[in-house]
Amino acid sequence: MRTVGIDLAAEPTTTAVAVIDWQAGDAQVAALQVPADDDAVLRHAEGAEKVGIDCPLGWPDSFVDFVHAHRDGPTEARAGSEWRRSLAYRRTDEHVRSALPGLIPLSVATDRIGLTAMRAARLQALLARRGHSVDRAGTGLIVEVYPAAGLRKWELAHRGYKGAKNVTILGSLVDSLRRSAPWLDLGEFEPLCRRSDHAFDAVIAALLARAAALGLTTPPDDPATAATEGWIALPVCPLDDLITLGAEGRIG
Repeated sequence: MRTVGIDLAAEPTTTAVAVIDWQAGDAQVAALQVPADDDAVLRHAEGAEKVGIDCPLGWPDSFVDFVHAHRDGPTEARAGSEWRRSLAYRRTDEHVRSALPGLIPLSVATDRIGLTAMRAARLQALLARRGHSVDRAGTGLIVEVYPAAGLRKWELAHRGYKGAKNVTILGSLVDSLRRSAPWLDLGEFEPLCRRSDHAFDAVIAALLARAAALGLTTPPDDPATAATEGWIALPVCPLDDLITLGAEGRIG
């Protein structure tokens, strides 16, 4: 099995793509690229069984409906933060907030990550044009992932490692990942993981893609909404299950 992880940004400069090849008993990072433009993303996605994208794959249905109605003229708008929050966050965002208290996904409707989601929308269209099954709920080639949530689920540090000033913390996190997943061979790409949080997050996204491919992530609680808004696949397994289940021949 081959899985791909994409730490997507609005521009190629801070976009990273990781490719992991899975065999009985071990996993190898076969490629890790940063920066990465759309062509690079599409090239690495070819031949993958699952592609984990760290970016919202859709917008809140309530937000889309509100903007559509507002385009045609003044529309009913309620006062208060609770109503605004109902437009700002997707069902999957609220699920993550409930499942992992203190972890709040960025709002694709009101935060700058919306710019990245526009690029993700283009990539979805390009993948579909190439004949891939594209389902925002995660049943096709791509699945929405959230590295911070995966790291927390796997009891690894999920905060404070981003940015040049935190490169020492990032290096310690790479050490922790190696101890927790000794079967994962970073190979020649280990130095890149230690100096680029984008590269590291792409590797985590590829691990989360493996969990999704094995059916070891939370399924949508409302498939119809997930199909339009997207659904963050949270792992429901320890890291070692990513390799042991495939090695046992049960899946993958």
